[in-house]
Amino acid sequence: MSEVNEASQTVVPQIDELPMIHSYKHIISKVNQRPFYSNRDGSCTLFKGDCLDIISLIPANSIDMIFADPPYFLSNGGMSCHAGKRVSVNKGEWDKSKGIEETHKFNMEWLAKCQRVLAKDGTIWVSGTSHVIYSIGFAMQQLGFKILNDIAWFKINPPPNLSCRYFTHATETIIWAAKNKDSKHYFNYSLMRKMNNNKQMQSLWSITAPKTVEKIYGKHPTQKPVTLLERITLASTKENDIVLDPFTGSSTTGVAAYRLGRNFIGIDNNKEYLDLSIKRLNFEQRTKHNVKNEIQNVEQSIERLVTV
Repeated sequence: MSEVNEASQTVVPQIDELPMIHSYKHIISKVNQRPFYSNRDGSCTLFKGDCLDIISLIPANSIDMIFADPPYFLSNGGMSCHAGKRVSVNKGEWDKSKGIEETHKFNMEWLAKCQRVLAKDGTIWVSGTSHVIYSIGFAMQQLGFKILNDIAWFKINPPPNLSCRYFTHATETIIWAAKNKDSKHYFNYSLMRKMNNNKQMQSLWSITAPKTVEKIYGKHPTQKPVTLLERITLASTKENDIVLDPFTGSSTTGVAAYRLGRNFIGIDNNKEYLDLSIKRLNFEQRTKHNVKNEIQNVEQSIERLVTV
């Protein structure tokens, strides 16, 4: 609560009522660990380590948007189809389930840490399949997040179901949530409407899987398309906002953030994936145009689509 100065009758705010203002450089300096990578522009930083440890070092109320693609825990010895060939669904030890109780405990832990670092009006997007998304949603409810939307991402041309005993898996769910019930989240409604031919954008998004050009430096087993992350970034952040990805993988979130003039922090404990991230982010830096011109070009292209 605020205190009243009796002499002047002015309200003196307590420290916890003062706005928390964190610059990108301030946040990076507070992480007591040398970055695995920082780009020349000073807008993209990668940390190698356990996200639970590193997020704990990030100042509270400092991150504008989080995109998280956590382990789905679906590496169960099954088979899938890729490029017409039968392949294993196993991604690695990090994707093997230790049971539903341990999975939910893990989800509660990392989501709680993400909630702490989100700005008061910040939002988080979490993607997942049926293996994990129900735990994610329940954990969010338990922690007091305000769920805003559940996006159904329709993967155009998904791989066939080899067993022929189920419907072909063609979607992923992405939950969009605000920090808590009091958050006044940002949503670029007008731009989303323009991108959808001047109609309200629905929660069903038809977006193809990552294109070949997005994998020229290597492949990540759960890589997301840049188009998906660009839409998410444009919808819920402003230029120069700070974006965090606690399971950054090949850093598609970072690529989208950099292209659109946002600051990015990525965390992963896998050196191979971080090396891949560096190649992708360095490529973006080499081919970068003036950020403001790039954003204007995107908006102008959308305008042209609307008027056609």
